[in-house]
Amino acid sequence: MKFKSSTAMTQILDALFKVYEARVPDVRKITRAMIDKKMVKDQSDIINDHIAFRTMGVPHLGIASFEKIFLAHGYTRMDFYHFEAKKLDAYWYSPPTEDLPRVFISELKVDQLSESTQQIIKKYTDGVQTDPVDALNLNDVPAVANFFQTPLWSLPSLEDYESLLKESEYAAWVIYNRYYLNHYTISVHDLPEPYNTLESFDTFLKSIGIDLNTSGGEIKTSQDGLLRQSSSVANQVVASFDGGATKKIAGSYVEFAERSVLPEYAFLDQKRLLRKHRREGFETSNADRIFESTFTSQLKK
Repeated sequence: MKFKSSTAMTQILDALFKVYEARVPDVRKITRAMIDKKMVKDQSDIINDHIAFRTMGVPHLGIASFEKIFLAHGYTRMDFYHFEAKKLDAYWYSPPTEDLPRVFISELKVDQLSESTQQIIKKYTDGVQTDPVDALNLNDVPAVANFFQTPLWSLPSLEDYESLLKESEYAAWVIYNRYYLNHYTISVHDLPEPYNTLESFDTFLKSIGIDLNTSGGEIKTSQDGLLRQSSSVANQVVASFDGGATKKIAGSYVEFAERSVLPEYAFLDQKRLLRKHRREGFETSNADRIFESTFTSQLKK
């Protein structure tokens, strides 16, 4: 990720990305292949469209807590999204400067789940008695960066994890992975030809052995046709559960986005195009399928 300035936010994002990159082997695999194909000179040349996080909608946590980190650094809350079947809400956040990625934060509506599933989640999250973000100095880069990797509840048991998995794979992912970066997103339209369309970029990804999320098709397209997205299937991690049991589970993944030029700017020369000239925001139907990059149905293909 390339930043024009060194601010607390850019330093936090750099620290986040280092942990994410080490945890998701596909990141380095894709980057190395992009360098080999001369799409980019190094990782810093890749423009990050957005990053995403998952949260639990329980007291003191969820979006209302987590968004404070980004709002404090100049981000602006934008559109609301609701995912009926998955029982999720989400917002996206616009960055204060164009070199920063958009942020997408989702939240599980825990009170809409079955009583037994709610009880499992609350067994872990009820220990959080105050908003943990309120205790942070949000300008303290190491403290904020560490917060994303710090457990807010005890390690779950394998039994509880598998129980959650049956009703909400999102719940199971969060109960183990917590606030790890869920994914970062390569801005495909900013790449050189011929790799600046999802068709060509997805072909490249498959040629290097990257498995793509096929839910809703490899390419998910917004109703207006101006936002197209695809994603890798989550890399698996060997999870160690309370009691010593281990199991390979879904970790994080990589997304790829192509934002088309808005019709009113179609006359502009390619070299003059800025972020504001392209389709903004997100699309519920696209995001609904992208969530499934961590789902068992994709991992077991």
